[in-house]
Amino acid sequence: MQDYDQILFSIAEKHTGGIPDFLTTIASFLGRKTDFFVGASEGEWEKLLINSFSKEAENARKIFKEKQLEKLRAEEKRKENIQRKQELEAKIVEVTDEEALEIQNNDFLVKGMEMSKPIEETDDKSDIGKLQPNDGNGCNLEKYMWTQTLQEVEIKIPFNTNFDLKSRDIIVNIGKKHLKVGLKGHPLIIDGEICAEVKLEDSVWVLQDGKHVLITLEKINQMNWWDRLLTTDPKISTKKINPEPSKLSDLDGETRSLVEKMMYDQKQKELGLPTSDDQKKQNVLNQ
Repeated sequence: MQDYDQILFSIAEKHTGGIPDFLTTIASFLGRKTDFFVGASEGEWEKLLINSFSKEAENARKIFKEKQLEKLRAEEKRKENIQRKQELEAKIVEVTDEEALEIQNNDFLVKGMEMSKPIEETDDKSDIGKLQPNDGNGCNLEKYMWTQTLQEVEIKIPFNTNFDLKSRDIIVNIGKKHLKVGLKGHPLIIDGEICAEVKLEDSVWVLQDGKHVLITLEKINQMNWWDRLLTTDPKISTKKINPEPSKLSDLDGETRSLVEKMMYDQKQKELGLPTSDDQKKQNVLNQ
């Protein structure tokens, strides 16, 4: 049915009287051009109409409830993130003089983290030179790594110290399109423009085991995969991203359908075949 949405939208927009006028036009068409009202026994067209509308009404109510539930979950998550922020702020402790001296005289970045490698051979020439996504559909860079789902991005920054860092030692500045991360008194590890906008109220950071900073950024556009974290970072191949089936099953019906459509279109492009949108346009033209 979705194949006809564009056509029906364009027809509906011409009815200044709204839904009643639109339905009157459809009823008039059926009465003038078909035997819908007179082709069966009396009362049959009413039953058919009620059955069709009742079925669609049930689907609409189900989708509405799912969306309301999703909004409720998002609000609960936002409140949890605010609580996490408040708990972290309450745990901030001043760094001692000895620890401050240790910070000034050490190189904290963990070396040897396996970096993402560039793609050298592939059927799609436009992907050559781009980085292969890591297991989390993100990228391992020299100073940090990041992973992603359609909803959020997680960044992990490791530090190598002889003592546990505290929140007061860390600088984390999350902006709508800018990110700063580092140790106080040292050059920033991350300082750049994020490749897409994030929700500030749902983005948080924590210090794990005194050695790792973990940042979670909530995407505003949750229908696209990021091809890099910062605009200055090397790009990964989003065509190589392959969400786990278990992750897809966690999504609501509408989002899952969109993700599956993206994956299908991506595969079609790689094979040089028409995408789902191309196929719909062709079907409309044929009809």
